[in-house]
Amino acid sequence: MKEALATGSGNLIIDLDVVAQYAGSVAVECFGIVGMAAVSMSDGIAKLLKKENLARGINVVMKNNRLILDFHVIVSYGVNIRTVASNLVNNVKYKVEEFTGFEIDKINVFVEGVRVID
Repeated sequence: MKEALATGSGNLIIDLDVVAQYAGSVAVECFGIVGMAAVSMSDGIAKLLKKENLARGINVVMKNNRLILDFHVIVSYGVNIRTVASNLVNNVKYKVEEFTGFEIDKINVFVEGVRVID
């Protein structure tokens, strides 16, 4: 989905999939995040996504020129989920706002699974 923003010198059109891909790459760099998850609606099972499919685990919506992001993540076993989620929100908020120039209204984090990392 593409969003258009009128500027003083023309229109800026951003594909929200680009925002999702960037946000996903920022998220997987965060400590405690194993990766993004795709949830099957039919059986409710979360599947770890590969790096090229990170955007599938993120939903990006734009309302009133502000972004709302939903992350579906898999976390490492033994980490404090609240701390990991807080770190993800802070990193993504800063980097995505710098990247896009749009403010983030809300970031929702859905922990879909836990994995043991070797």
